[in-house]
Amino acid sequence: MDYETLKASPRLVLLECLSGSHAYGLQLPASDVDIKGVFALPKREFFGLSYTEQVSNATNDEVYYELKRFVDLLCRNNPNILELLNTPADCVRTRHPLMDKLKPELFLSKLCEQSFAGYAQTQIKKARGLNKKILKPFAEARKSILDFCYVAEGQGAVPLGEWLAQRNWKQEDCGLAAIAHFRDAYALFHSSNNSPDAAQLNGIASGPQAQDVSLSSVPKGWSPAGVMHFNKDGYSVYCREYKEYWDWVEKRNEERYANTLSHGKNYDAKNMMHTFRLLHMALEIAQEGKVNVRRPDREFLLSIRRGEFEYDELLKRADEKLEEIKTAFAKSELPEQPDVARAEELLIEIREQVLF
Repeated sequence: MDYETLKASPRLVLLECLSGSHAYGLQLPASDVDIKGVFALPKREFFGLSYTEQVSNATNDEVYYELKRFVDLLCRNNPNILELLNTPADCVRTRHPLMDKLKPELFLSKLCEQSFAGYAQTQIKKARGLNKKILKPFAEARKSILDFCYVAEGQGAVPLGEWLAQRNWKQEDCGLAAIAHFRDAYALFHSSNNSPDAAQLNGIASGPQAQDVSLSSVPKGWSPAGVMHFNKDGYSVYCREYKEYWDWVEKRNEERYANTLSHGKNYDAKNMMHTFRLLHMALEIAQEGKVNVRRPDREFLLSIRRGEFEYDELLKRADEKLEEIKTAFAKSELPEQPDVARAEELLIEIREQVLF
């Protein structure tokens, strides 16, 4: 089963809905149209060796879940799937009468605290990461290990580059020898301090791409010009963050990033809007026992998208809302988790009527 085959067999579609911003009531004139749905495998494929759990079009803005996958995700209280089951009537394009067997109240449970609020927390973490990337961009020119080396001087330390420049020395004319019991610290030698025979010295780094310092076979009796420390841990952190930053630059949505910068608040406003949507939905589930897909807090959410709040204020509000959600779920009468056995019975009932 693939997307094209499913679209050519509409009888297999059990549910098809407008989803995303149109279902939430948060759409803007330029908003994409997203479709989600549920389908049942044809008899031959269901009894065969293959199983297709979901299909989508090339742009992934139309996604259909196979019935078993749909029920399984309902039992896990997956936010997207609970929203699909609770889609407002004006956004439902197709709905098979058999879908009435899957009533929302059969699936809502305290798992929603983690699935909704927990997912919101991951979005907050992403927002923090984006804020950090915006405020602390990495220069395209990558630093080398030499930028993380320091030479002891007096009661402090001087960056290696500065220390070498003061002496008009090149790193290639230097050599290092490890110092026992002194992690990432080295005796630093230079040919001018000792014998003119500098052939023994390999330099401090073998080249711009070197991942560690070079050691030299230093003749016995040579005097070190200084003691150098290589901040290896700092270099490792820098390399990881440099890669993360430029991977993000390569993959980011430039239009959305430009919008992030345009309101001057240094956060992804759309991401933050959906973070608060999830937080508010989690609280409503705990207090009301239902999923409100069409948002009653539309104006507040759109004001976030317009960048009307400061970044720190939103983080403070999110933390307060998470505490409120925790308290609400502790008091909630929702079951700890859905009745999986009952869900399986309903899956079998629907499957039997579809296939036979």
